[in-house]
Amino acid sequence: MSKVTLNASTSREKGSSNSRRLRSAGSIPGVVYGPGVSPLPISVDAKSFRTAVSGDQGLNSMIELDADGKKFLVMAREIQRHPVRGTVSHIDFQVVDPKSTVIAEVPLHMVGDAVEVRHADWEIDQQMFSLEIKTRPDTIPTHIDVDISDLKVGDSIRVSDIVLPEGVEPAVDHTLSVVTTRAGRTVKTAGGPETAAV
Repeated sequence: MSKVTLNASTSREKGSSNSRRLRSAGSIPGVVYGPGVSPLPISVDAKSFRTAVSGDQGLNSMIELDADGKKFLVMAREIQRHPVRGTVSHIDFQVVDPKSTVIAEVPLHMVGDAVEVRHADWEIDQQMFSLEIKTRPDTIPTHIDVDISDLKVGDSIRVSDIVLPEGVEPAVDHTLSVVTTRAGRTVKTAGGPETAAV
């Protein structure tokens, strides 16, 4: 995983009024924290932050944060947004060790065609759209494929069935359902007309 650089200022003052002024000026207040690091209040340019997390890794990007000359390897972990506008209002940056395990949330992409399910007029029900995983920061995948090609009527795919890259483990209950099948709006009954599914 490549790193992106993001400049930060350590001169911000605490308090809601100061935070509002920063946001009005196009900056986002935040804090740097982690093992051996005292919480450090900072601010970053909003446009620069969006650029830093606009790559394939998204919010799982490893960021080299330059806080007025003091550099930290971080990931954006807790992001608060404005309840109406949806703009980022605060960011927690966690200092990470590239050789240590972190928890990350990765999108799940369904791939393949569940032919038997489709021919039976049943439907695929995706119940999980992302998966929390444990791995090193430099081995976080951009996404995880879930192959539904072998699904049959009544089948399901659980977390334990997903093929994960080497060095990546689920950070959630392995028995959780990721994909299930369900009767469609119409179900053909043997020797009879189509009836609405219950």
